[in-house]
Amino acid sequence: MDLARALAYSRYAQRCLAAEPGLLDTLAAALALPFDVPGAATSLPTTATALGPALRRLRRDAFLHTMLRDLTGCAGLAEVATTMTALADVALAHAVDAHDRELAAVHGVPRGHDSGERQSLIVVGMGKLGGGELNVSSDIDLVFVYPEEGDTDGARSIANREYFDRLGKRVIGALADVTADGFVFRVDMRLRPYGTSGPLTTSFAGLERYLVTQGRMWERYAWLKARAITGADAAGLAALVVPFVFRKYLDYDAYEGLRDIHRQIREQGARRDAQANVKLGDGGIREIEFIVQAEQIVRGGREPDLRVRSTLGALDALEERELLPRSSAATLREAYVFLRNVEHRLQYRDDAQTHHLPADPGEWALLAEAMDTAAAGLTDALARQRGAVALTFEQTFADTAIAPAASATRAPGDYTALWLDPHLDEPMRTALVAAGFTDPEALVSMLARVRASGRYQQLPAASRERFDVLVPRFLAAAGAHAGLSGAQAVFERLMALLETVARRSAYLALLIEHPPLLPRIATLMGASAWAAQYLTRYPLLLDELLDARALLTEPSWDEWRDELAHLLAERPGDAEHGMDALRHFQHAQTFRLLVQDLDGRLTVERLADHLSALADVVLAGALTACWSCLRGVDAAPPRFAIIGYGKLGGKELGYVSDLDLVFLFDIADDDPEAEAHEVAYTRLAQRLNTWLNSTTPAGPLYDTDLRLRPDGAKGLIASGLRGFVRYQREQAWVWEHQALTRARHVAGDAAVGAAFEAARHEILTMARDATQLRAEIVAMRQRMFAGHANPTSLFDLKHDPGGMVDIEFTVQYLVLGNAHRHAALTRNAGNIALLGLAADLELVPAPLAQAVADAYREYRRLQHQVRLTGAAQARVDPVPQAARRAAVERLWVHAFGSPWREPASP
Repeated sequence: MDLARALAYSRYAQRCLAAEPGLLDTLAAALALPFDVPGAATSLPTTATALGPALRRLRRDAFLHTMLRDLTGCAGLAEVATTMTALADVALAHAVDAHDRELAAVHGVPRGHDSGERQSLIVVGMGKLGGGELNVSSDIDLVFVYPEEGDTDGARSIANREYFDRLGKRVIGALADVTADGFVFRVDMRLRPYGTSGPLTTSFAGLERYLVTQGRMWERYAWLKARAITGADAAGLAALVVPFVFRKYLDYDAYEGLRDIHRQIREQGARRDAQANVKLGDGGIREIEFIVQAEQIVRGGREPDLRVRSTLGALDALEERELLPRSSAATLREAYVFLRNVEHRLQYRDDAQTHHLPADPGEWALLAEAMDTAAAGLTDALARQRGAVALTFEQTFADTAIAPAASATRAPGDYTALWLDPHLDEPMRTALVAAGFTDPEALVSMLARVRASGRYQQLPAASRERFDVLVPRFLAAAGAHAGLSGAQAVFERLMALLETVARRSAYLALLIEHPPLLPRIATLMGASAWAAQYLTRYPLLLDELLDARALLTEPSWDEWRDELAHLLAERPGDAEHGMDALRHFQHAQTFRLLVQDLDGRLTVERLADHLSALADVVLAGALTACWSCLRGVDAAPPRFAIIGYGKLGGKELGYVSDLDLVFLFDIADDDPEAEAHEVAYTRLAQRLNTWLNSTTPAGPLYDTDLRLRPDGAKGLIASGLRGFVRYQREQAWVWEHQALTRARHVAGDAAVGAAFEAARHEILTMARDATQLRAEIVAMRQRMFAGHANPTSLFDLKHDPGGMVDIEFTVQYLVLGNAHRHAALTRNAGNIALLGLAADLELVPAPLAQAVADAYREYRRLQHQVRLTGAAQARVDPVPQAARRAAVERLWVHAFGSPWREPASP
């Protein structure tokens, strides 16, 4: 559309040009660039009397300029919305300033009773103004708040409430009163606490009291976009609003309230007069906004990146985090831009706040021309876009809840009736046995015990209703997805989870709102008792099961680092947040690995690689966060490194392995602040160990063992690099050098880590007396066995003769006894790889090395399998392992000359 047609399209523009003919030349000369609201605002008068007419002229100029750029194809939706939002911000700021000065001249400055500080009016932009996406002819939704009650400090003192009420009324009039110059913005104050019956302005205390005691679901939706436009304490306002809008955890409780709003939207959209409304009708703008904001409300407490005020920005955030399918996000994005463009063209016509499509064919043709299409094309495009939105809207808010248990009778196997009245007749016994329940009597007794328990009886009515819905579903899921554990065991595990989460209604809502979740949970619990315990201990992980595709995608270690860094950066220097973020992250990633493991997607070796890498990432994140808490976020990184020993060092970490750690730091000899730095690094080590070991409301992180540091438990918690190297050369026991064979730099300063690796290589390649080395390792093996007695007839995979410790000690002996001639043995490559290298170097026979490597691999697999059952020790039937044990014992004799334990007397 050319400039002439654009001007002809808008009757409002024609009226403006008729009143001021010279305006056209001014507009045409500036159309090449967006309207400069901040630049134009510099010439606004400062007195309240002169400001009103000036703001109205500014609004006219911005409207016409932006309209012409839009209709002629020079501006898109983003420019239009940004310009109108900037205009509202400027108008509000200048109106508040001008009228505040006039009131203060009469009554003095408002001051807080408690702080004595000057109080200012905070104008909160709601709706599209808050989101930075204002319409061209929109009203502006406002809420007026101020931090503290008190009085003004002038001769004619009044209460702060009265002062700000007067100021608020003046600001509204300055913008909304219709004069010969028109108006600036219509103002809507109905979103304030208590609506039209409430006071015009509210203190922070009053707002907090209202939100906590009276705030409703739709108000969370409204306050999601709230933005402080004026005033000096936006952070204080956010501290009140954010906890109201976003719950601390995933807020699945919100679904029922959101569904109520969904029904209201649909009922309103079904009205005859709403079908032609591009905002309120089916598939309209409001449905797009609601889809996006619903996901934000549910998840924004856990994921701050979703706390985005603008609709398109929030849509991008949801898509980026894969919380909306890309196809749905693209559909909503395209429809939103299209419908907002239609909305603006409806409003350009007469500068009217309208969203109604015209019924008159002539008007329809003009609208189609403004949309750069034919009349029929506009009809088709609207139908297609609104239809796609309406379909997505219905799919998003499909009612997945079923009727309360009292009226629900269709659960598989009539399990609802069994739960409501737990007793066993013959048909029910037959049905339960057929479903795989091996002890129907015990099952019914458990159901009766749960129903009679105080925990169940004391649940709130809504939670008990959800509980009643879920028990029959759990029975059905246990029977259908029992796995190797059996239906009865799976149901018992499911009930343990249900009883754990029963007082957290959000979890009950999650289980009801997402029916596909139950089969996944049941399958997981049928595969592993330990997995069931893990999920019950950390029910927050239920959310991880929602996206099966992401759950089963093998992780990227670089993405782990980026994600954790991002989480910790949200509130740098906040110890509580940092500790919880580390735990949530580690639990979630561990759980994903667990699911992939049980699905058969990971070998034991690959799983150990991932778990070890996860620990590396968590340690690095914890170290950085601890240092920020101690020294500030801008402090230079510490010359401090974390060394991993044992299973972490050897990259053989399991789900419940503790972390064997040594903390090293490096201080230059000529550092004038050496003592202060040593104190700081000691404090860092102590803080870091506390962060790792402590159990917070988010749970534990890792158990650590620091006894491998110089002088063991008696030594300093952190060691200087040079002192550590000197200790290893001159004082360390052989068993400490054995431990060093599996040590590596896992986190912290790269230079300190490299220096450690160089020192490790030097120490491991020292020539040793072979006889003495063998004697000390054998003695250590005997002591270790004595400390891990096995009173059963089963074979302890780790500690018994012919087990994993024998293999590890033999490999360590081969390294310490031969690395001075074969430096390649110092590589931290794992026991299996080192056995292969020893065979290549002809230190052990190749067939024997291969047999023992195979045994070690099988032992690890069996150990992992047993641990997944929840067993404390990995002990198995000794008969199938006889050949492997014999191979391990032959390797020991080959290396050491004789068994470390004499055979038992006949």
